[in-house]
Amino acid sequence: MSLVMTLAWRNLFHDRLRFVATLVGIVFSVVLVMIQMGLYLGFGRMVTTMIDHANADLWVLPKGAKCFEDPSLLDIKLRDKVASVDGVASVVTVVIGFSDWRLDSGEVTPVFIVGTDLKQNALLPWNVVEGDVRALSQWSTVAVDRSYFDRLGIRKLGDAAEIRGHKVKVVALTDGIRSFTTTPYIFVDQKDARFYTGTFPSKASDLIVRLKPDVDRAKTTAAIRDRLDGAEVLTSGEFRQRSRSFWLFGTGAGAALFAGALLGVIVGAVIVAQTLYSSTKDHLSEFATLRAMGSSNNYIYNVIIYQALLNAVFGFIIAAAIGFVVVGMTAKSALPIVITPWLVAALLALTIVMCVASGIVAIIRVVRIDPATVFMR
Repeated sequence: MSLVMTLAWRNLFHDRLRFVATLVGIVFSVVLVMIQMGLYLGFGRMVTTMIDHANADLWVLPKGAKCFEDPSLLDIKLRDKVASVDGVASVVTVVIGFSDWRLDSGEVTPVFIVGTDLKQNALLPWNVVEGDVRALSQWSTVAVDRSYFDRLGIRKLGDAAEIRGHKVKVVALTDGIRSFTTTPYIFVDQKDARFYTGTFPSKASDLIVRLKPDVDRAKTTAAIRDRLDGAEVLTSGEFRQRSRSFWLFGTGAGAALFAGALLGVIVGAVIVAQTLYSSTKDHLSEFATLRAMGSSNNYIYNVIIYQALLNAVFGFIIAAAIGFVVVGMTAKSALPIVITPWLVAALLALTIVMCVASGIVAIIRVVRIDPATVFMR
């Protein structure tokens, strides 16, 4: 270890109480930013959960549809037009919509019905922990997520309830399929979905298009778009981006989360700057001694920067550990916090920048010290 690093290390650990106080400020700041950004990413991921798990190359949507949950409808005749395009392997209709779920107690709660053709495997429940998805082909059967047991009055596989006055039986249970709107997703066969949502046989909510493996995707997509009037054709990536843009910015929810994250960065930077500046200011006599001994400004600069880097590393390690604990605690919540590798890297860089910037502010104060103050004590 170099002499500069040794001095920085001992300077930090000489007063352990002050060092702990500095770490607390850094950890608080980093955790604040991490949670705010994690909520933003978690929301962005939840709004596209159905799109992410659909076996689709293209989506045919009603004109102007903003997201998967959009209630607009298509003319089902479009399915034949799409299927006739060269390169199209299959076209699957999707029927979605809101309905009423009645518990045994008589209480009614809104649910979101997701119905598709079970034979096509285009949009089936995932993370199935109990039961059999294929049983949804039977009349009046549903699949629900375990996280909504209390909301739906369900306790186990085989329990019953009512949708629009019609008795239904739970034949499959999933784990982790949650709606960002807090309205439970209910998976059913398409014929049941039409009944529960009041959708006419001549209508569909969306069309899921799957292309042949060796087809020119761009050319086939263009051909489909040329044949459709009053509908839009999007790739899964385009539909995902549109949905996120709508929910994150069109509704203001994402803007609020982003503003919270930005506020966290500002507050965190202020806390770190104040904490490190105070810590450096409390060591002014030690730096004055170094100057009196003939140490160059660059040498002192390096000591302060190394101290800032050590604070950043220790603070970030503790903050990251707390962050991942929070992620585990919110994994089953309505809005889980998501921490990605790039977010971890960005936060590490942000922590280092905040600490080094705070160290530079402290340097301005240190270089103004009169070495003679050492002999006046």
